[in-house]
Amino acid sequence: MRGHFITLEGIEGAGKTTQRDVVAGCLREAGLQVIVTREPGGSDIAERIRTLLLDPANVGMHADTELLLMFAARAEHLHRRILPALGAGTWVVCDRFTDATYAYQGGGRGLPVEHIATLEQLVQRDHRPDLTLLFDLPAEVGLARARGRSAPDRFESEQVQFFERVREAYLARAALEPARMLTIDAGREPEAVAADSVAAVRAHLVRAQAGQGAGG
Repeated sequence: MRGHFITLEGIEGAGKTTQRDVVAGCLREAGLQVIVTREPGGSDIAERIRTLLLDPANVGMHADTELLLMFAARAEHLHRRILPALGAGTWVVCDRFTDATYAYQGGGRGLPVEHIATLEQLVQRDHRPDLTLLFDLPAEVGLARARGRSAPDRFESEQVQFFERVREAYLARAALEPARMLTIDAGREPEAVAADSVAAVRAHLVRAQAGQGAGG
């Protein structure tokens, strides 16, 4: 079976990092080779760009600069880590990918979707996630969780209205691509969220194995 690319999405405080480990564990229990990674970041240069993007001192960054830095980091991450892993048959579990750009820079910042789509095609060509889990919860709940665990970064310092727009953009994308994006209620206890995550991954594994069998 070829490597598959699974992404986890959601606003701050949605529990993506916890669920990333749950998903990776489920795949490993199935006997698969797995790497876990994140965006922005995931490779040496991309992690340096992440520092620029999250630094609260850079609060005045222009939205276009933010968008271009996101895709610059993504290009490094994709070509240095994600694609080599997938090519070797390893499954990749990533905390955020391009859906986050449509949500944060598109929905949150109000940048044209067409600009994001152009950069997506330039950087990714035909490479897209095989499965995306969207962990959804009210913006005020997620923001309270995020701010309660550490000092806020540049994004976490935004007002709740920003995250409401981000959430709306995420849900709109999930409605457009229901076969790829599965929405999970992240407002519940972590164990309940994890159970849904595992169920989604196991269902994807069944489909992936069936597809491989059908192809010979």
